[in-house]
Amino acid sequence: MSQTAMSETYDFLFKFLVIGNAGTGKSCLLHQFIENKFKDDSNHTIGVEFGSKIINVGGKYVKLQIWDTAGQERFRSVTRSYYRGAAGALLVYDITSRETYNALTNWLTDARMLASQSIVIILCGNKKDLDPDREVTFLEASRFAQENELMFLETSALTGENVEEAFVQCARKILNKIESGELDPERMGSGIQYGDAALRQLRSPRRAQAPSAQECGCW
Repeated sequence: MSQTAMSETYDFLFKFLVIGNAGTGKSCLLHQFIENKFKDDSNHTIGVEFGSKIINVGGKYVKLQIWDTAGQERFRSVTRSYYRGAAGALLVYDITSRETYNALTNWLTDARMLASQSIVIILCGNKKDLDPDREVTFLEASRFAQENELMFLETSALTGENVEEAFVQCARKILNKIESGELDPERMGSGIQYGDAALRQLRSPRRAQAPSAQECGCW
C-alpha cells in the first residue's frame, strides 16, 4: 500500500460537533486543530463550517468529521439539524466571558437531546492565553464538568495549547465505549462508522473472524 493510500485509511470515522456561544473561538479551535496555526481573520460563523482530520489514538486511526456550528441565536434552528448522530462534541466557552459560561447548560441540553444521550462531550475553556482577563475560574468550570459528567480542559486557539489534546481525549473516550460495547458503530445514528474493511481486518484479526454485519453509511 502506498504512503498516500495509507494516509487516507482509517479504522473509524467519528462525527464531531463544536458548539458554544458566538465569539468563544470555536472556528479558531477548529482551524488550529486542522492547520496547526491560528486563524487571524476569523469572523462569526454563518450557519455551519466543516473540517476533517485523521488522528492516531492508541494505535487506531480515527477520522474526525467536525461540524463547527454558529453560536448566534438566529442560526440555532439551522445548526440544530447537524446535531443528529454526533458521537462527540467540544462544548466551548470563553474564560474571559461570564456570559458564554452561563450559556453552557442550554448548549449541553441541546446536545444531549438532539444528538444522543451517549454523546461524548469535552468542555473547553478557550482563550487561556488571556488569563489576566479571566472571569471564570478553572475550579468553577471543573465543578460544572464533574456535575455534568464532562471531560474538561482549558485551551488556547492562539497558542495551540491543549487544542489537539481536546479532540484526542474525546476520540479516546469514544473508542473506549466502542471496545466496552457501550457504543455500536453499526447502529444507525451512532455517529460512528468503520473505516477501510481490509485495513480493519489487518489491525483487528479477531474481528475479522467474526461474521461481518452490513455496514451502514447513515448518520
